Amino acid sequence: MACLVGCKALTLGFLGAIAGLSAQADPLMIVGLDQKIAIDDDGKPVLSLPGKDSVVIVDLANPEEPKIVISLPLKNSLIGPPVNVAIVPNGAIALVADSVDIVKEGDTLKVVPDNKLHVIDMRANPPKLAGTASTGKQPSGLDISPDGKMALVAHRADPSVGVFSIDGTDVKLVDTIAMGDIVTHVAFTPDGKRALATKFSAHKLSLLEVGENGKVTYNKIDLATGLWPINVAVSPDGKIALTADLGAATTSDGSVDTISVVDLDAKPPRIIDRVVVGDGPEGLAISPKGDVAVAVIIRGSGASKQASFYNKNGTINVLKIDGKRVTNIKEIEVGRLPEGAVFTPDGRYLLIGNYLDQDFSILRVHGTDIVDTGKRFKVPGQPASARISAR
Repeated sequence: MACLVGCKALTLGFLGAIAGLSAQADPLMIVGLDQKIAIDDDGKPVLSLPGKDSVVIVDLANPEEPKIVISLPLKNSLIGPPVNVAIVPNGAIALVADSVDIVKEGDTLKVVPDNKLHVIDMRANPPKLAGTASTGKQPSGLDISPDGKMALVAHRADPSVGVFSIDGTDVKLVDTIAMGDIVTHVAFTPDGKRALATKFSAHKLSLLEVGENGKVTYNKIDLATGLWPINVAVSPDGKIALTADLGAATTSDGSVDTISVVDLDAKPPRIIDRVVVGDGPEGLAISPKGDVAVAVIIRGSGASKQASFYNKNGTINVLKIDGKRVTNIKEIEVGRLPEGAVFTPDGRYLLIGNYLDQDFSILRVHGTDIVDTGKRFKVPGQPASARISAR
């Protein structure tokens, strides 16, 4: 929901007893750990100055026993959808949107937008920071094109979408698309010819066209979603997309919310259904097999303990996908203030990052049958975001 901690020389420390592990281990998960924002018993954020955030690279060769490969001291943030990190399809680099900074004014701390996109060289052994590109204000949810040559980044505080070229570890802002409203996430379709951007404040999903020359165009096609769409995911076959409609501007509020279903085959695309889910869907992921998705439900787990809708733990709603029909079939309890959701590339496992528990729930997937293994993967901080490599 992220900025450099000064311009100090990077110190890289192994956090697992896996010295010599190849940076090409498959698959790899990238996780942003935000140590600047805690939540007190009244559900209020407790701010700290930057300096303890990190981004960890995790080896998921055995998904029931993840191993941390390396920890990089890079700032990132809980503020925004849990998709401010991504790995290119060939696994060569990873991107981290550095959304916000926390500064001291007088005796108080305040959140201010940042404007950095960190580039991690995943082929280095161990992975290392390769550079930092400038972005628009408060870079948030992002995605990388299927060919790995372009990234799109939602600039939440501008508001706009940044178009970045990717050439090895050289990542540059080459264009900025004005959107007119706050945007929180943008996702490519599998053919790379279109992208979808969540207009958070306008309660809409916008369609972007991507030309063969890499030119991105916003033709003012907007679809009315549920309230406060914060996250979007596209099915592997490109036929549908789902939006996580948060329902409130900040977090859960005690009321049920929706997942909007977008028919991408329609000309132009249109919303064809809304699936009722729990209170506060934010994390969202579709299995690589395309038959199941999960909406990560905050369910009051970050609210005041005195609130009528408070729950210690959040949940996931399991969504069965049958063509263009999406059905909510199951609820599974996970941890406190769950955020990111990642399926392994083979679709057999699902990991859910629990921010306040500082761990990941590990679930096993067989078709639409998802079960909690009961195992947790501890991480050295609060997991605000997570994505996985394509391999």
